[in-house]
Amino acid sequence: MSQWETWLAAEAVTREDAGLTRQLRARPADDATIDLAGNDYLGLARDPAVRRAASEAALAWGAGASASRLVTGTITLHAELEDELADHLEQPAALVFSTGYHANLSVVSALADRSTRVVSDAHIHASLVDAVRLSRAQLSVVPHSDVDAVRAALAAAEAAGERAMVLVESVYSVLGDAAPLVELAALCQQYDALLVVDEAHGVGVHGPGLVTSLGLAGLPHVLVTATLSKSLGSQGGAVLGSLAVREHLVNRARPFIFDTGLAPAAAAGALAALREMRSRPDLAATVRSRVADLADALGVVAPAGAVLSVSMSSPQAAVAAQAAALEAGLRVGCFRPPSVPDGISRLRITATAGVPDHDWAHAVRTLVALVKEHQ
Repeated sequence: MSQWETWLAAEAVTREDAGLTRQLRARPADDATIDLAGNDYLGLARDPAVRRAASEAALAWGAGASASRLVTGTITLHAELEDELADHLEQPAALVFSTGYHANLSVVSALADRSTRVVSDAHIHASLVDAVRLSRAQLSVVPHSDVDAVRAALAAAEAAGERAMVLVESVYSVLGDAAPLVELAALCQQYDALLVVDEAHGVGVHGPGLVTSLGLAGLPHVLVTATLSKSLGSQGGAVLGSLAVREHLVNRARPFIFDTGLAPAAAAGALAALREMRSRPDLAATVRSRVADLADALGVVAPAGAVLSVSMSSPQAAVAAQAAALEAGLRVGCFRPPSVPDGISRLRITATAGVPDHDWAHAVRTLVALVKEHQ
Protein backbone atom coordinates (compact mmCIF):
# COMPACT_ATOMS: atom_id res chain seq x y z
CA MET A 1 0.00 0.00 0.00
CA SER A 2 1.06 3.60 -0.52
CA GLN A 3 1.79 5.78 2.51
CA TRP A 4 -1.61 7.45 2.09
CA GLU A 5 -3.45 4.12 1.96
CA THR A 6 -1.54 2.97 5.06
CA TRP A 7 -2.43 6.14 6.90
CA LEU A 8 -6.13 5.93 5.96
CA ALA A 9 -6.31 2.30 7.07
CA ALA A 10 -4.72 3.17 10.43
CA GLU A 11 -7.15 6.04 10.92
CA ALA A 12 -10.10 3.72 10.24
CA VAL A 13 -8.85 1.21 12.83
CA THR A 14 -8.39 3.97 15.43
CA ARG A 15 -11.95 5.22 14.85
CA GLU A 16 -13.41 1.72 15.06
CA ASP A 17 -11.55 0.87 18.28
CA ALA A 18 -12.84 4.08 19.92
CA GLY A 19 -16.42 3.47 18.81
CA LEU A 20 -16.37 6.66 16.72
CA THR A 21 -16.92 5.32 13.20
CA ARG A 22 -19.65 7.25 11.38
CA GLN A 23 -21.59 6.17 8.32
CA LEU A 24 -23.90 7.81 5.82
CA ARG A 25 -27.36 6.26 5.65
CA ALA A 26 -29.65 7.36 2.84
CA ARG A 27 -33.36 7.60 3.65
CA PRO A 28 -36.20 7.41 1.11
CA ALA A 29 -38.70 10.21 0.58
CA ASP A 30 -41.53 8.05 1.96
CA ASP A 31 -39.65 6.94 5.09
CA ALA A 32 -42.17 5.99 7.79
CA THR A 33 -39.68 6.28 10.65
CA ILE A 34 -40.54 9.01 13.20
CA ASP A 35 -37.75 11.54 12.76
CA LEU A 36 -36.49 12.95 16.07
CA ALA A 37 -32.93 13.41 14.81
CA GLY A 38 -33.24 16.26 12.30
CA ASN A 39 -33.48 20.00 12.83
CA ASP A 40 -36.90 20.65 11.31
CA TYR A 41 -38.13 22.04 14.63
CA LEU A 42 -41.42 23.51 13.44
CA GLY A 43 -42.20 20.79 10.90
CA LEU A 44 -42.10 23.27 8.02
CA ALA A 45 -39.75 21.42 5.67
CA ARG A 46 -42.67 19.38 4.33
CA ASP A 47 -45.39 21.96 4.88
CA PRO A 48 -47.56 22.20 1.73
CA ALA A 49 -47.15 25.98 1.38
CA VAL A 50 -43.38 25.74 1.77
CA ARG A 51 -43.02 22.89 -0.71
CA ARG A 52 -45.25 24.70 -3.19
CA ALA A 53 -43.18 27.88 -2.95
CA ALA A 54 -39.94 25.96 -3.44
CA SER A 55 -41.22 24.05 -6.47
CA GLU A 56 -42.67 27.15 -8.11
CA ALA A 57 -39.36 28.99 -7.64
CA ALA A 58 -37.45 26.12 -9.24
CA LEU A 59 -39.79 26.22 -12.23
CA ALA A 60 -39.54 30.01 -12.54
CA TRP A 61 -35.80 30.48 -11.89
CA GLY A 62 -34.24 27.09 -12.59
CA ALA A 63 -32.38 24.69 -10.31
CA GLY A 64 -29.68 27.14 -9.24
CA ALA A 65 -28.84 30.83 -8.97
CA SER A 66 -26.31 30.27 -11.79
CA ALA A 67 -23.54 32.56 -10.47
CA SER A 68 -22.04 34.22 -7.43
CA ARG A 69 -24.21 36.98 -6.05
CA LEU A 70 -21.84 39.75 -7.15
CA VAL A 71 -22.06 38.56 -10.76
CA THR A 72 -25.63 37.61 -11.74
CA GLY A 73 -26.51 35.31 -8.82
CA THR A 74 -28.60 37.77 -6.81
CA ILE A 75 -32.29 37.35 -7.57
CA THR A 76 -35.37 39.14 -6.29
CA LEU A 77 -36.13 36.21 -3.97
CA HIS A 78 -32.88 36.93 -2.09
CA ALA A 79 -33.87 40.54 -1.59
CA GLU A 80 -37.38 39.61 -0.38
CA LEU A 81 -35.99 37.04 2.04
CA GLU A 82 -33.39 39.45 3.41
CA ASP A 83 -35.96 42.20 3.91
CA GLU A 84 -38.41 39.94 5.73
CA LEU A 85 -35.73 38.29 7.86
CA ALA A 86 -34.45 41.70 8.95
CA ASP A 87 -37.97 42.84 9.74
CA HIS A 88 -38.82 39.73 11.78
CA LEU A 89 -35.58 39.80 13.77
CA GLU A 90 -35.84 43.61 14.16
CA GLN A 91 -32.46 44.20 12.54
CA PRO A 92 -31.45 46.99 10.13
CA ALA A 93 -30.26 44.60 7.41
CA ALA A 94 -29.70 40.96 6.48
CA LEU A 95 -27.50 39.08 4.04
CA VAL A 96 -28.25 35.48 3.06
CA PHE A 97 -25.68 32.79 2.23
CA SER A 98 -25.81 29.34 0.69
CA THR A 99 -25.27 27.71 4.12
CA GLY A 100 -25.29 28.68 7.78
CA TYR A 101 -21.69 27.44 7.91
CA HIS A 102 -20.75 30.06 5.32
CA ALA A 103 -22.56 32.76 7.26
CA ASN A 104 -20.43 32.06 10.33
CA LEU A 105 -17.23 31.73 8.31
CA SER A 106 -17.95 35.06 6.65
CA VAL A 107 -18.85 37.20 9.64
CA VAL A 108 -15.74 36.27 11.62
CA SER A 109 -13.16 36.01 8.86
CA ALA A 110 -14.25 39.29 7.25
CA LEU A 111 -14.43 41.31 10.47
CA ALA A 112 -11.52 39.89 12.46
CA ASP A 113 -7.82 39.88 11.59
CA ARG A 114 -4.44 39.56 13.31
CA SER A 115 -5.11 42.73 15.31
CA THR A 116 -8.38 41.33 16.70
CA ARG A 117 -8.86 39.43 19.95
CA VAL A 118 -11.62 36.82 19.57
CA VAL A 119 -13.11 35.68 22.86
CA SER A 120 -14.78 32.35 22.20
CA ASP A 121 -17.09 30.36 24.43
CA ALA A 122 -15.74 26.82 24.78
CA HIS A 123 -18.96 25.33 23.36
CA ILE A 124 -19.39 27.28 20.11
CA HIS A 125 -20.20 25.49 16.87
CA ALA A 126 -17.44 24.07 14.66
CA SER A 127 -18.23 26.65 11.96
CA LEU A 128 -17.25 29.46 14.32
CA VAL A 129 -14.12 27.59 15.38
CA ASP A 130 -13.09 27.25 11.74
CA ALA A 131 -13.95 30.90 11.13
CA VAL A 132 -11.50 32.02 13.81
CA ARG A 133 -8.78 29.89 12.24
CA LEU A 134 -9.44 31.51 8.86
CA SER A 135 -9.34 35.01 10.34
CA ARG A 136 -5.92 34.44 11.97
CA ALA A 137 -7.14 36.50 14.91
CA GLN A 138 -5.73 36.21 18.41
CA LEU A 139 -7.88 33.73 20.32
CA SER A 140 -8.98 33.40 23.94
CA VAL A 141 -11.20 30.40 24.67
CA VAL A 142 -13.17 30.94 27.88
CA PRO A 143 -15.09 28.40 30.01
CA HIS A 144 -18.68 27.84 28.96
CA SER A 145 -21.00 30.76 29.82
CA ASP A 146 -18.41 32.21 32.21
CA VAL A 147 -19.18 35.96 32.21
CA ASP A 148 -16.27 36.77 34.54
CA ALA A 149 -13.84 35.02 32.18
CA VAL A 150 -15.20 37.05 29.25
CA ARG A 151 -14.78 40.23 31.28
CA ALA A 152 -11.15 39.39 32.04
CA ALA A 153 -10.41 38.58 28.38
CA LEU A 154 -11.99 41.84 27.19
CA ALA A 155 -10.06 43.84 29.78
CA ALA A 156 -6.83 42.25 28.56
CA ALA A 157 -7.71 43.03 24.95
CA GLU A 158 -8.45 46.65 25.86
CA ALA A 159 -5.12 46.95 27.67
CA ALA A 160 -3.33 45.54 24.60
CA GLY A 161 -5.13 47.92 22.22
CA GLU A 162 -6.84 45.07 20.37
CA ARG A 163 -10.28 45.18 18.75
CA ALA A 164 -12.38 42.49 20.44
CA MET A 165 -15.10 40.11 19.31
CA VAL A 166 -17.08 37.69 21.51
CA LEU A 167 -18.53 34.51 19.99
CA VAL A 168 -21.51 32.71 21.55
CA GLU A 169 -24.64 30.78 20.62
CA SER A 170 -28.00 31.95 21.89
CA VAL A 171 -28.96 28.32 22.56
CA TYR A 172 -26.12 25.79 22.54
CA SER A 173 -26.60 22.80 20.30
CA VAL A 174 -25.29 20.07 22.61
CA LEU A 175 -26.30 20.95 26.17
CA GLY A 176 -29.27 23.04 25.05
CA ASP A 177 -28.62 25.85 27.54
CA ALA A 178 -29.05 29.55 26.79
CA ALA A 179 -26.17 32.03 26.81
CA PRO A 180 -26.21 34.94 29.30
CA LEU A 181 -26.82 37.36 26.44
CA VAL A 182 -27.90 40.41 28.46
CA GLU A 183 -24.75 40.31 30.60
CA LEU A 184 -22.52 39.66 27.61
CA ALA A 185 -24.07 42.49 25.59
CA ALA A 186 -23.47 44.89 28.49
CA LEU A 187 -19.84 43.78 28.76
CA CYS A 188 -19.27 44.22 25.04
CA GLN A 189 -20.73 47.72 25.18
CA GLN A 190 -18.49 48.55 28.15
CA TYR A 191 -15.34 47.35 26.39
CA ASP A 192 -16.28 48.51 22.86
CA ALA A 193 -16.38 44.90 21.65
CA LEU A 194 -18.61 43.15 19.11
CA LEU A 195 -20.90 40.36 20.32
CA VAL A 196 -21.63 37.76 17.61
CA VAL A 197 -24.60 35.56 18.50
CA ASP A 198 -25.32 32.39 16.53
CA GLU A 199 -29.12 32.07 16.69
CA ALA A 200 -29.28 28.75 14.82
CA HIS A 201 -31.23 27.07 17.63
CA GLY A 202 -33.04 30.16 18.88
CA VAL A 203 -34.90 31.52 15.86
CA GLY A 204 -38.26 29.79 15.48
CA VAL A 205 -38.26 27.97 18.80
CA HIS A 206 -38.23 31.39 20.47
CA GLY A 207 -40.03 33.35 17.76
CA PRO A 208 -37.57 35.84 16.27
CA GLY A 209 -34.83 34.51 18.56
CA LEU A 210 -33.44 35.32 21.98
CA VAL A 211 -31.57 38.43 20.83
CA THR A 212 -34.84 40.02 19.76
CA SER A 213 -36.83 38.64 22.69
CA LEU A 214 -34.33 40.11 25.17
CA GLY A 215 -34.42 43.58 23.57
CA LEU A 216 -30.90 43.37 22.11
CA ALA A 217 -31.82 43.51 18.42
CA GLY A 218 -30.53 46.49 16.46
CA LEU A 219 -27.77 47.36 18.94
CA PRO A 220 -24.66 48.32 16.97
CA HIS A 221 -22.41 46.07 19.05
CA VAL A 222 -24.61 42.95 18.70
CA LEU A 223 -24.48 40.92 15.47
CA VAL A 224 -26.62 37.86 14.70
CA THR A 225 -26.03 34.85 12.49
CA ALA A 226 -28.82 32.41 11.68
CA THR A 227 -29.59 29.34 9.65
CA LEU A 228 -32.42 28.68 7.22
CA SER A 229 -32.12 24.90 7.66
CA LYS A 230 -33.65 24.39 11.11
CA SER A 231 -36.89 26.13 12.09
CA LEU A 232 -37.24 27.48 8.54
CA GLY A 233 -37.00 23.99 7.10
CA SER A 234 -34.92 24.98 4.07
CA GLN A 235 -31.21 25.49 3.45
CA GLY A 236 -28.90 28.48 3.79
CA GLY A 237 -27.76 31.00 6.36
CA ALA A 238 -27.91 34.69 7.17
CA VAL A 239 -26.08 37.47 8.94
CA LEU A 240 -28.18 40.25 10.47
CA GLY A 241 -26.94 43.60 11.72
CA SER A 242 -26.12 47.09 10.56
CA LEU A 243 -26.05 48.24 6.94
CA ALA A 244 -22.33 48.94 7.36
CA VAL A 245 -21.65 45.32 8.32
CA ARG A 246 -23.75 44.05 5.41
CA GLU A 247 -21.84 46.25 2.97
CA HIS A 248 -18.52 45.09 4.41
CA LEU A 249 -19.46 41.42 4.04
CA VAL A 250 -20.59 41.90 0.45
CA ASN A 251 -17.15 43.31 -0.35
CA ARG A 252 -14.85 41.32 1.93
CA ALA A 253 -16.39 37.96 2.91
CA ARG A 254 -14.72 35.32 0.73
CA PRO A 255 -17.35 32.57 1.39
CA PHE A 256 -19.94 35.03 0.05
CA ILE A 257 -17.96 36.52 -2.84
CA PHE A 258 -16.70 33.24 -4.31
CA ASP A 259 -19.79 31.07 -3.79
CA THR A 260 -22.84 30.60 -6.00
CA GLY A 261 -25.91 32.35 -4.63
CA LEU A 262 -28.51 30.54 -2.54
CA ALA A 263 -30.62 28.31 -4.82
CA PRO A 264 -34.02 29.80 -5.77
CA ALA A 265 -35.97 26.86 -4.34
CA ALA A 266 -34.16 27.16 -1.00
CA ALA A 267 -34.71 30.93 -0.86
CA ALA A 268 -38.40 30.64 -1.71
CA GLY A 269 -38.87 27.76 0.73
CA ALA A 270 -37.25 29.72 3.54
CA LEU A 271 -39.35 32.79 2.73
CA ALA A 272 -42.58 30.79 2.78
CA ALA A 273 -41.53 29.08 6.03
CA LEU A 274 -40.76 32.45 7.60
CA ARG A 275 -44.26 33.66 6.75
CA GLU A 276 -45.79 30.45 8.14
CA MET A 277 -43.73 30.77 11.31
CA ARG A 278 -44.85 34.35 11.86
CA SER A 279 -48.53 33.52 11.35
CA ARG A 280 -48.53 30.32 13.43
CA PRO A 281 -46.95 30.92 16.86
CA ASP A 282 -48.61 27.69 18.04
CA LEU A 283 -45.82 25.74 16.28
CA ALA A 284 -43.14 27.14 18.59
CA ALA A 285 -45.38 26.65 21.61
CA THR A 286 -45.80 22.99 20.68
CA VAL A 287 -42.04 22.47 20.42
CA ARG A 288 -41.35 24.07 23.79
CA SER A 289 -44.14 22.08 25.46
CA ARG A 290 -42.97 18.78 23.96
CA VAL A 291 -39.33 19.19 24.88
CA ALA A 292 -40.28 20.10 28.46
CA ASP A 293 -42.56 17.06 28.76
CA LEU A 294 -39.91 14.72 27.32
CA ALA A 295 -37.24 16.09 29.66
CA ASP A 296 -39.55 15.49 32.60
CA ALA A 297 -40.28 11.93 31.48
CA LEU A 298 -36.55 11.18 31.13
CA GLY A 299 -35.60 12.91 34.37
CA VAL A 300 -33.23 15.42 32.81
CA VAL A 301 -33.09 19.21 32.78
CA ALA A 302 -35.26 20.78 30.08
CA PRO A 303 -33.20 22.63 27.47
CA ALA A 304 -33.72 26.20 26.29
CA GLY A 305 -34.05 24.96 22.72
CA ALA A 306 -35.67 22.07 20.88
CA VAL A 307 -32.84 19.55 21.25
CA LEU A 308 -32.66 17.34 24.32
CA SER A 309 -29.32 15.70 25.13
CA VAL A 310 -29.29 12.54 27.23
CA SER A 311 -25.85 11.52 28.48
CA MET A 312 -24.73 7.93 27.93
CA SER A 313 -21.97 5.93 29.59
CA SER A 314 -19.86 5.45 26.45
CA PRO A 315 -19.87 5.97 22.67
CA GLN A 316 -20.77 2.31 22.29
CA ALA A 317 -23.78 2.63 24.63
CA ALA A 318 -25.00 5.69 22.74
CA VAL A 319 -24.74 3.89 19.40
CA ALA A 320 -26.54 0.84 20.80
CA ALA A 321 -29.39 2.98 22.14
CA GLN A 322 -29.65 4.80 18.81
CA ALA A 323 -29.86 1.47 16.96
CA ALA A 324 -32.53 0.19 19.37
CA ALA A 325 -34.57 3.34 18.81
CA LEU A 326 -34.39 2.86 15.04
CA GLU A 327 -35.53 -0.73 15.44
CA ALA A 328 -38.54 0.65 17.33
CA GLY A 329 -39.35 3.09 14.52
CA LEU A 330 -37.64 6.21 15.91
CA ARG A 331 -34.73 8.04 14.42
CA VAL A 332 -32.67 9.89 17.07
CA GLY A 333 -29.28 11.51 16.87
CA CYS A 334 -26.08 10.48 18.57
CA PHE A 335 -23.37 12.88 19.74
CA ARG A 336 -19.94 11.37 20.27
CA PRO A 337 -16.44 12.85 20.56
CA PRO A 338 -15.16 15.00 18.96
CA SER A 339 -18.62 16.51 18.26
CA VAL A 340 -19.33 17.06 21.97
CA PRO A 341 -17.37 19.81 23.75
CA ASP A 342 -17.18 17.97 27.09
CA GLY A 343 -16.34 14.56 25.63
CA ILE A 344 -19.52 12.87 26.93
CA SER A 345 -21.48 10.80 24.42
CA ARG A 346 -25.18 11.59 24.26
CA LEU A 347 -28.40 10.78 22.51
CA ARG A 348 -29.64 13.84 20.66
CA ILE A 349 -33.44 13.97 20.57
CA THR A 350 -35.25 16.70 18.66
CA ALA A 351 -38.68 17.89 19.72
CA THR A 352 -40.62 18.89 16.64
CA ALA A 353 -44.06 20.23 15.88
CA GLY A 354 -44.10 18.18 12.68
CA VAL A 355 -44.91 14.84 14.37
CA PRO A 356 -48.60 13.96 14.98
CA ASP A 357 -49.69 13.74 18.62
CA HIS A 358 -50.12 9.94 18.63
CA ASP A 359 -46.64 9.43 17.14
CA TRP A 360 -45.14 11.81 19.69
CA ALA A 361 -46.79 9.92 22.57
CA HIS A 362 -45.40 6.63 21.19
CA ALA A 363 -41.96 8.19 20.87
CA VAL A 364 -41.91 9.38 24.48
CA ARG A 365 -42.90 5.96 25.82
CA THR A 366 -40.31 4.23 23.68
CA LEU A 367 -37.49 6.61 24.59
CA VAL A 368 -38.13 6.33 28.31
CA ALA A 369 -37.82 2.53 28.08
CA LEU A 370 -34.74 2.62 25.84
CA VAL A 371 -32.83 5.13 27.92
CA LYS A 372 -33.54 3.16 31.09
CA GLU A 373 -32.20 0.02 29.39
CA HIS A 374 -29.05 1.45 27.82
CA GLN A 375 -28.00 4.34 30.05
